[in-house]
Order: sequence, then C-alpha cells, then structure tokens
Amino acid sequence: MKVLDPYDIPLNQACLIEASAGTGKTYTIATLYIRLLCEGYIPDNILVVTFTEAAAAELKIRIRQRLHDCLTGRADPDLQAH
Repeated sequence: MKVLDPYDIPLNQACLIEASAGTGKTYTIATLYIRLLCEGYIPDNILVVTFTEAAAAELKIRIRQRLHDCLTGRADPDLQAH
C-alpha cells in the first residue's frame, strides 16, 4: 500500500483523494490548497469538492487555521519548507 504524501502530489493536474474516514483526507486537501496558494494560484481558480456540507465546513476551518499558522510562522516544518 502506498502512503499518500501531500508534498509529493503534483500541483499542475487534477487530483482525486478517496479514502476511509480518519485517514487524513482533510489534512491532505488543506495542505494541497496551501501549497497552491504558495505557488501563486488564485483562490477563485482552485476547486475543492467534498461529499457533505459538514465536510466542507470542516475543510474551511482547517484551511483557515493552516493559513493563519503560515502567516504567523507557526506552520508545520514540512509546509514551511515548501
């Protein structure tokens, strides 16, 4: 089984992440979103789709927290390296 690493996923193509609950999908999607922003992509040009409104709400919270962490120098070391 191959472990999904959000830092190894190419940013210049579509990506489907499908996995069971609790496997890190939200973390991976939030990381990809932040990477796209750091590479200069415009938020209006990034499409993120989830299956439920609850999942979308959780994803918004996580992305905002990760953005805040990046802007205040508290991002995790892997994200800071990118």
